[in-house]
Amino acid sequence: MRVLLTGASGFIGHRLAEALDRAGHEVLCAGRRAGAAGCRRHVPADFTQDLEPHHWTARLAGVDVVINAVGILREHGRQTFERIHVLAPRALFHACVMAGVRRVIQVSALGADDQASSAYHVSKRRADVALQALPLDWVVIQPSLVYGPEGTSARFLTALASLPWIPLPGRGDQCVQPLHVEELVEGVLALLRHDAPVRERIPFVGARPLTLRDLLGDLRASMTPGRARFVCVPLWMVRIGARLAALARRSLLDPETLRMLLRGNIGDPLPMQRLLGREPRPPASFIPPWEAMSAFTSARLAWQLPLLRSSVAAVWLVTGVVSLGIYPVESSYALLARVGITGTLAPVLLYGAAGMDVAFGLATLLLRKRRWLWLAQIAAIVAYSVIIAVKLPEFWVHPFGPLLKNVPLVALIAFLYSMERR
Repeated sequence: MRVLLTGASGFIGHRLAEALDRAGHEVLCAGRRAGAAGCRRHVPADFTQDLEPHHWTARLAGVDVVINAVGILREHGRQTFERIHVLAPRALFHACVMAGVRRVIQVSALGADDQASSAYHVSKRRADVALQALPLDWVVIQPSLVYGPEGTSARFLTALASLPWIPLPGRGDQCVQPLHVEELVEGVLALLRHDAPVRERIPFVGARPLTLRDLLGDLRASMTPGRARFVCVPLWMVRIGARLAALARRSLLDPETLRMLLRGNIGDPLPMQRLLGREPRPPASFIPPWEAMSAFTSARLAWQLPLLRSSVAAVWLVTGVVSLGIYPVESSYALLARVGITGTLAPVLLYGAAGMDVAFGLATLLLRKRRWLWLAQIAAIVAYSVIIAVKLPEFWVHPFGPLLKNVPLVALIAFLYSMERR
């Protein structure tokens, strides 16, 4: 069967591409860049621009099934809910009718219904309704929270579950019904094997609902022994935190996703059980025992690395600001004089070095690619340390250990360098 798959570079899409290829289907991946390893052919497409049916008709020649797995959680630039979730899919669906495509499978979301209030759910709902009005076979699958090791939601939840004290919004009684991504893929493959006409919406959910508290407890128990400890955070504080988190482009948490969580995310499990021929696996078995240690390490690094980066940034920022005048300037000049720097060169070096420290701190917080930055910081610390060791040797035996503290700081920055993606 020839399958055109959109969103193959995404979390769900790349899993679908590989599974479809293993099942013997010919997979054509439509997108701006090549998709997963299972893609037999890349079909150039852009959901921010291909908004009319004639943009898609040539790409659908000989295609039996279209699977639309494109989706965004947050808008950015031209990637808006209107374009990505509504206009481009609607154009694709109409082109499917014109090209004689047998079936369309739309990966929507649980909550994209008549009660939808978030922009994400409303836009998904509009595309679903447009598809359902067309004269072809269609299936709208509505996943609940989808768990997979590489998924954004899974990384966020396991990071929370790995904290010494796990924060809960309110009492953590929000209901979810998570499904493992492997079973989502298995369900889609089952739909492809179904020859009879299909025109239905199917909740892709786990076997039974559970609270967010129970889900986080199950994930922690899967990663490490010991009792999970929780702290309940008042919802007004969570809402403020969501607004602040929204300032970070890659943050999963923002007011929209929080609203979706507070609404709840559950559905009827029977259709999914019929597709699989069994109950989906429970969240307590999402992380197998042989992956527990690596999962726990990755989960802790997810919050420890930002904490370490922030601490390094704080050292540079505070050092720079203090040097700009909080510490007596005359005392700074006296230290520079002992190093051999006097006259007009002294203020240039003092304020230049302070400015460099502040720049290092800001760059540590704001830049996404930091490999060169870590190397520059190590070089600066080593240079400072060598000069001080030679010209001001008493700092080696100072009770506050100002020079010795540079040793663990360099080790920390070297660790951050090693964890940086190339």
